[in-house]
Parts: sequence; C-alpha cells; structure tokens
Amino acid sequence: MNKKYKQNFLRAGNLAKQVRDFGKSLIKKDASYNEIIAKINQKIGELGALAAFPPQIALDEVAAHFLPQPNEDIILTNQVVKLDIGVCYQGAIGDCAVTIDLSGKHQTLIDAAEAALKAAEQSIKVGQPISEIGQIIESAIASFGLASIKNLSGHGLGLYQIHTSPLIPNYNDNSKGVIKAGMTFAIEPFATTGKGFVYESGIPSIFSLAAVRPVHSEAARTLLSKIKSFKALPFAIHDLLSDELPFQTIKPALNELLKAGIIVGYAPLIEKTHGIVAQAENSILVDEKGNVFISTR
Repeated sequence: MNKKYKQNFLRAGNLAKQVRDFGKSLIKKDASYNEIIAKINQKIGELGALAAFPPQIALDEVAAHFLPQPNEDIILTNQVVKLDIGVCYQGAIGDCAVTIDLSGKHQTLIDAAEAALKAAEQSIKVGQPISEIGQIIESAIASFGLASIKNLSGHGLGLYQIHTSPLIPNYNDNSKGVIKAGMTFAIEPFATTGKGFVYESGIPSIFSLAAVRPVHSEAARTLLSKIKSFKALPFAIHDLLSDELPFQTIKPALNELLKAGIIVGYAPLIEKTHGIVAQAENSILVDEKGNVFISTR
C-alpha cells in the first residue's frame, strides 16, 4: 500500500468523523433539511476537503439517495433520520453514517444497525471470507428481531471512487472473495422493520458522470464543464446552482445530459414494505501488514 494514500485515507476518515458528529448535532426537531446540508457542505470545505458525495439525510422508510429538489425543503419532526457523510481528502475517501431517532420509538432499530457494524468491524482480518462479514451482519440484526437489507451493501473505497470492489454484503451471499492486505472499504449495515429489500422510486436528485460526449445546447455544455470539476464524484443539482446556472436553466440541460447517457441519476431507495430503516457505517483500511484501522470511528 502506498504510504501517502494510507495517510490520506486515515485523514479522510478522521475528517468524515468530525463532519458526521457535527451533522448529527444539527439534526433536531424543527430543523431545516436544506440548512443542515448547507452547513455540512460548508464544514467540509472549512476542513480543506471535498464532499465525496452529496451529504445524505434519508428519512424513515427511505434508505438512501434522497435530497429535496432545490425549490423544496423539509422541516424535521419525528422521523428516523439517516445521516450519510462522505469526505474526500487528496482523493482518499472517508465514508460513514449514523441514525438519529427523533420519534423516540425506534432505538432498538438503531441499536441493531450499530451492533452489526461493531461485530463486523471486530471480525476483520486478512484471509477472512467476505461472505462471513455478511453473515455476521445478518445474524446481529436478526438477534434484535429485525431484518438486514439484502440489496444494499458496503463497498470498496478507491482514489476518487466511492463505490469499487470489494462488495461487502449485509447477508451471507456465498461469494468467494476474501479480505486482502491493502484493501480500503466501507462496512454499511442497514436494519429494517420491513422485509429487507429496497426499490428505486421518485425523481433523482443525485447524479454521477458516466461518459463524455458532444452535447447540443450551450447550457448543457456549460453544465458538463461544471460537472467535470467534481472529479467523477457524485453530485447533486444543488451543487450546480449559480447565478450563471439558475434552477430553470439547469433542469432541461440536466435532462439533455441524462438522455445522452453522459450522466446517470440515482432515485431514492425505499424499503419494499415501507419498513423503517436505520443505517450505520464506518470506513476500514487493512494495511500491508494486515493491521486493521477503522478510520471513521
């Protein structure tokens, strides 16, 4: 493992932890969703880093991939709130999440996700079957009488890459991969009161660059130039807004890029039976000697 990358990965994790703690302190009843996101983005910039993906606040049965449209806001009341933070430092990424229950009714759900994460972390070692991690997560959540979400998973973290190999399942998928020295990845249990599957629904507000091709309109060319500045990291419509690119200009240009396959959109992920969802996540580094570092704990 490159020494500089290791240092940057640990630094990115430490920054992500700081931002997660800061964001958690903002999640209260009557707080504005958009104000929380704006403050989190500002904090990331103040720390000398980039957002590895748009800060996420997913509510109740929504597991991930949710932001209000730029002309909308949500005032928090009694929801179960998933806060998912990604920080990119010199290309290395720290990815972590925490769940806050504003209703006071679902602490067991949060405890299940956190217990699964901790049990999985404590098991990590070189040569470990990755499917075993999934079994540990599934069993820990099941011990609380709840289900893990099987079609969501942890994932590898690469240089300016938020999702790469290895995939870290939340159940025993009987895969053949093993933990190797030099791996960097996120473990990401999702616990639910539902059946344990999610589906896409709604309007995407999060996107990523898929390919670079010629575009027709001047607005789309201007937008694509802005998108390239994100270094292939995911972005939100909110990240594109400026005096030169107001919301009414961005929407048709964004649709042009989507139709051309230049960008892809990610719709909100909803639990299949609308069960409430809790998430917990930390980033892991296994160095060349087999030492395990939890960079965001």
